[in-house]
Amino acid sequence: MGIRVMVVDDSRSARRAVCDVLVLAGFEVTEAIDGQDALAQLATTTGLSLILLDVNMPGKNGVQVLREIRELDGESRLVPVVMLTTEGQPNLIREARSAGAKAWLVKPFDPVLLVAAVSKLAA
Repeated sequence: MGIRVMVVDDSRSARRAVCDVLVLAGFEVTEAIDGQDALAQLATTTGLSLILLDVNMPGKNGVQVLREIRELDGESRLVPVVMLTTEGQPNLIREARSAGAKAWLVKPFDPVLLVAAVSKLAA
């Protein structure tokens, strides 16, 4: 099995753009429409290599979702998480890193950098 990535973003167009790049690069991709959907899927998903997580979403923001991921039972709590967001505020970045984020990428993203980051962090 190859690298499996979950893309979590409430914006359909942003999710589609990320998924298109990742699929073209040969990754297997799963989508979640928000944090709650991601948490529900993670309860029954195995074999994920990485999670790309937006910060600004309705309900729970990405940092809250990340904290809940780290509290899950099973292998999902250990999956590397990369924040992919329009936000670049240093305090949010620190908060996400302290919650367990491995990296912070800003949208609009560079497809080459996205693929490189996923390849490196999912290995």
